[in-house]
Amino acid sequence: MKRVRFVKMHGLGNDYVYVDGFSQVLENPGELARRWSPRRTGIGSDGLILILPSREADCRMEIYNADGSRAEMCGNGIRCVAKYVYESGIAKKNPLRVETDAGEKIVWLEVDEAGRVRRATVDMGSPILEGPRIPVRAEGRVVGYPLEVDGERVRVTCVSMGNPHCVVFVESPERLESLDLATVGPRFEHHPFFPNRVNTEFVHVEGPGRLVARVWERGSGETMACGTGACAAAVAAALEGRGARKATVALRGGELEIDWREGDGHVYMTGPATEVFRGEIEVDG
Repeated sequence: MKRVRFVKMHGLGNDYVYVDGFSQVLENPGELARRWSPRRTGIGSDGLILILPSREADCRMEIYNADGSRAEMCGNGIRCVAKYVYESGIAKKNPLRVETDAGEKIVWLEVDEAGRVRRATVDMGSPILEGPRIPVRAEGRVVGYPLEVDGERVRVTCVSMGNPHCVVFVESPERLESLDLATVGPRFEHHPFFPNRVNTEFVHVEGPGRLVARVWERGSGETMACGTGACAAAVAAALEGRGARKATVALRGGELEIDWREGDGHVYMTGPATEVFRGEIEVDG
């Protein structure tokens, strides 16, 4: 048996176990994500994120969902990665460059007088809107697309923020609150329209600059927040003419500020990063 050091961090309640790969090697991360994520029998998290050396950037992050599957990108996770890298002295830079499976991202840090990172802004890049690149089984932009889900026709708008998202607008806050995501979420995640499965956001528009969302994350279930999902929700609202390009997205764990800028076409996401605790856990090998 060997002992692995870890840090539990979260962005708006979207929590992960983080392992510093600069100082230790972790084998079989997908299996460990499945073992560590359960909230009654494990550490408790939405998955596992490895913080690793990079040849191109200040660090690289690898993401494993609670079911052990690999994810391309995590908006809440990347803010926590940047917090750890800066505060631990791996790269005392601002901004930081983080390599992900969805490409390199730039992260600007808000640092307090004690040298602690409280919030961060991430350049999430341009949203991907072409169906085959999201990917979905449709050509061109998928905006207000009529999708049949278990015999019911639902209008969806699909966006990739480095990972695939399906956004469904809900007309009332009561309807949003009453949704049984444990039943509805998997129907979208495993729908044949989405060849790589999909993250699904159910969104109510409170006003042009304010959205309320619940998120079903591919491989993890309903989460308290999703950074890429908040970006996708804001982009979808703008595409459908329901909202502004700059919006606050209220999730169950708190609020994210999203700005889909016209100048460069990139989406910028701002939100907190919080460390919960540190520990060690025994693993085989």
